[in-house]
Amino acid sequence: MEDSSEVIGSKGLIRKHEFVRIIIQCLYSLGYSKSASCLELESGISYKSTQFQLLELQILNGDWDGCINTINIIKDMLDETRASVLFLVFRQCLLEYLYCGEYSLALDVLRKKVASLHVDKYKVHSLANSMLSLKDVELSKINGVVDDLRRKLINDLEKVLPPPITVPERRLEHLVETTVTSWTDSCLYHSSSNAISLYEDHCCGRDQIPTETIQILTEHKHEVWFVQFSNNGHYLASSSYDCTAIIWKVLEDGKLTLKHTLSSHQNPVSFVSWSPDDTKLLTCGNAEVLKLWDVEAGICKHTFGDNRFTVSSCAWFPDSEHFFCGSSDPEKGICMWDCDGNEIKAWRGMRMPKVIDLSVTPDGEYLIGIFLDKDIRILHLGTNAERVISEEHPITSLSISGDSKYFIVNLNSQEIHMWDVGGKWDKPLKYMGHKQHKYVIRSCFGGLDSTFIASGSENSQVYIWNRRNSSPIEVLSGHSMTVNCVSWNPKQPRMLASASDDHTIRIWGSRLSQSNAN
Repeated sequence: MEDSSEVIGSKGLIRKHEFVRIIIQCLYSLGYSKSASCLELESGISYKSTQFQLLELQILNGDWDGCINTINIIKDMLDETRASVLFLVFRQCLLEYLYCGEYSLALDVLRKKVASLHVDKYKVHSLANSMLSLKDVELSKINGVVDDLRRKLINDLEKVLPPPITVPERRLEHLVETTVTSWTDSCLYHSSSNAISLYEDHCCGRDQIPTETIQILTEHKHEVWFVQFSNNGHYLASSSYDCTAIIWKVLEDGKLTLKHTLSSHQNPVSFVSWSPDDTKLLTCGNAEVLKLWDVEAGICKHTFGDNRFTVSSCAWFPDSEHFFCGSSDPEKGICMWDCDGNEIKAWRGMRMPKVIDLSVTPDGEYLIGIFLDKDIRILHLGTNAERVISEEHPITSLSISGDSKYFIVNLNSQEIHMWDVGGKWDKPLKYMGHKQHKYVIRSCFGGLDSTFIASGSENSQVYIWNRRNSSPIEVLSGHSMTVNCVSWNPKQPRMLASASDDHTIRIWGSRLSQSNAN
């Protein structure tokens, strides 16, 4: 058991000597050298260990044999770490031999000492090449900077040598940051990029996420099937069984106002899709044509297909000039169009079944599609490498996180599954609690770093999960019929929209966002 005078903290888990030494290092790194020196003097604890002080003296004096001997007698150091440390010392030694014109001694160090170390051969070859160039060109520039190079070596060794010989760089900052990260990771409602106060343990309230109805939009005359915020968060687009789509403007006070009603479809509008630059909007009629709209003017720029053309979903490429279109007709497959209606590329044939939903990762690397109800196909657009995930139950929708790392699918088994795009997971994370059996329900990511998942539900409620928990942290009531789709504002983490069969769109916010607007 440790001497009680040598440990601090209510549980006696912190060694006083280590704690003070780390504080001294922090003071030095912050530029408070006088305070650091005073603390060293008052505590009798030095920031630099006795072994490191000896090494520092040997390096500054050019005592390379003594330096190498000191390194070799250090206990409890991994062989690969010792080799890395010796390589740095031999490199300095070789450089100084070259400076003095002792080419044979420099070559001897390279052949006998450096070559025998178990280090990356590329480092050795690089050192040999630099030795040749230094011999011919650089020596005149080295004169007068040997002391600087030796001090640089000391700094490099300080980063490589293990504790307790040295204190890991910025150790106190790392310890505090680890604690803060632990706070935010365990906080169910955390959704802020602001610095966190150290004065008290952190815990967010539910006012960090949208939980209160702040506005009800009633301009649609029938069931509202789809909502999606623009990428810049300035607009919301909605589509309805009433054969229209609407573009809404998000005002500075957090309220929405109607900007354009898009009304040239002959059938119900099943979905909308914003171009990445938010200047264009795609709308798809139910078993009908696809239309491209100018967002600012609210006019139709192009119509794709005809009444025999069945589009199930579309996904924009990052350049905002091309998009993918998936068809519920297997003969149509997936095609890539430009905004003028030219087909750029197509995937059709026996291996191309009915497309249920389609999306492209924001970074443009992957095309993800839902086929024949249960299959997820992830296509790398650069290499054409394809990965298939088979779910046990029919999938109704797909959504990708803003960082392109994850995607979620809604299943009619009343579960939402989250997969990683890169394919490292064998099993998905699962989220439960909402009701989905008969209808297409769409979910979305939201909040800071896509921390949250929101979904509609057949029981007229909106569900919100923290990604780390399978059970919802909030269940929002207000709609009177099935909630078909939700969309989280990507730039305002306290704003969520939900579309329902009750003919309304609800805008959800928090008490905090409302007080800030007022």
